[in-house]
Amino acid sequence: MLLQLHHCFRSVLTVRTVQSLNKRYYSSEMAKRVAVVLSGCGVYDGSEIHEASAILVHLSRGGASVQMFAPNIDQMHVVNHLKGEPSQEKRNVLVESARLARGNIQDLSKLCAKDHDAVIFPGGFGAAKNLCTWAVQGKDCVVNEEVKATLQAFHSEGKPIGLCCISPVLAAKVFPGCEVTVGIEKDDKYPDTADTAAAINQLGCKHVSTSVAQSHVDQKNKLVTTCAFMCNAPIHEVFDGIGSMVQGVLKLA
Repeated sequence: MLLQLHHCFRSVLTVRTVQSLNKRYYSSEMAKRVAVVLSGCGVYDGSEIHEASAILVHLSRGGASVQMFAPNIDQMHVVNHLKGEPSQEKRNVLVESARLARGNIQDLSKLCAKDHDAVIFPGGFGAAKNLCTWAVQGKDCVVNEEVKATLQAFHSEGKPIGLCCISPVLAAKVFPGCEVTVGIEKDDKYPDTADTAAAINQLGCKHVSTSVAQSHVDQKNKLVTTCAFMCNAPIHEVFDGIGSMVQGVLKLA
């Protein structure tokens, strides 16, 4: 009986220790209001699902209040994720994003920077196809007007912007001279990362090489970026890197 009470007492202490560490880890005195902007549902034509989920988990752990948004536009195209091939379907970015948001999502046109403390953009090809045209035009891409207005609004309010995977190119296109990361640019194992980093530098921005578990903070522009699945890494390392990004955003908020 005494042994059972001892184990029970230790379990309670362990739970309280973890809770205390989480509070110190995020050092958040009050709930931050964070907007998350999605670009569809699925890595090849929308938001990367694991990245979006990781962002929501880390925001929840940080005690943040979250509202999701997506532009009410057609996807650039639809990809059959089983075959990895384009299909003839037409899908709407907002409708598809609602799958990830469990229906709790609003049109991006309704997002007001004054009502939020920060904004975060998951990656996935949707960020490069639906939020901008980077997937087909690279550094000469055009950013969706509502997405551009959202980025500029948070920037002008001095509020942090988090971006992961390919979505840092949005900041590189909208904020000349900013600092972002999409991974390690001089690693032969990741030629796509190297090409993207080179294009970011050509835009007059600074690409900073980081490992998958790290994030980079541009203090001047309040941008926090991490490479996520731009690197072929175990999912737990991607999760940790996104956690670093979310932590950085909440600290700046």
